[in-house]
Amino acid sequence: MSATEPLRALLEQAFPDATELDVADRTGGGDHFQVTLASPRFAGLSLLDQHRLVYDALAAPLADGTIHELRIRTKGAA
Repeated sequence: MSATEPLRALLEQAFPDATELDVADRTGGGDHFQVTLASPRFAGLSLLDQHRLVYDALAAPLADGTIHELRIRTKGAA
């Protein structure tokens, strides 16, 4: 199992309506990730609020140190 699969599963659960979801291991070390996520749930939310929703979905791996660095790109879906 790749390091991205558990994160992808958490995001799919939190954003079942996502129109785009990509989780990339940026360094190959399994702790630096890039998340790209488009969801209608982001419509009308500030970028900060969109990122907070992603952080909330990934709270457990952030808290236990699985994620050392996280880069987030979000966008509302049409």
